[in-house]
Amino acid sequence: MQERNVNPLGQKRLEAISLVASYAAGGSTVAAAPTPCAEIPTQIVLTASDILMYTSIWKIYFQEDLSQEQLMEMLAELGLITVAATGTAYVVAKGSTALLDEIMDWLGVVGWGVSAAITASLTGISGVAWTMYCDRRYCEQHPEAAT
Repeated sequence: MQERNVNPLGQKRLEAISLVASYAAGGSTVAAAPTPCAEIPTQIVLTASDILMYTSIWKIYFQEDLSQEQLMEMLAELGLITVAATGTAYVVAKGSTALLDEIMDWLGVVGWGVSAAITASLTGISGVAWTMYCDRRYCEQHPEAAT
């Protein structure tokens, strides 16, 4: 049997995308659970999970921890949060999602499914955007890896 050489950059990409998928699945599971009148705490948990996802992806690429300040600066650079009001856009998105989830709770199973899909989509999109950002920075720092 032949042993395959794994491209280190390809391995990082695979690990990061697998991580995003697992966080999206986990977040959708949390969001699907009916929590009438308690969506804000759910969104706080999901926000903490997103931050953990971002820092974990960073660690996959750069083998170092990322401070909260560094993370906020990079998320602003990426456009996931605004520079003028760091985190405000993210908080508004999470607040809107919480309100929408509250309404979805009234719809029963269908609403819970929609809440799960929305949460998974938002986590997936932001996770992929962050992964692409980390990948680009890694390739800039290690041009030999991109070939």
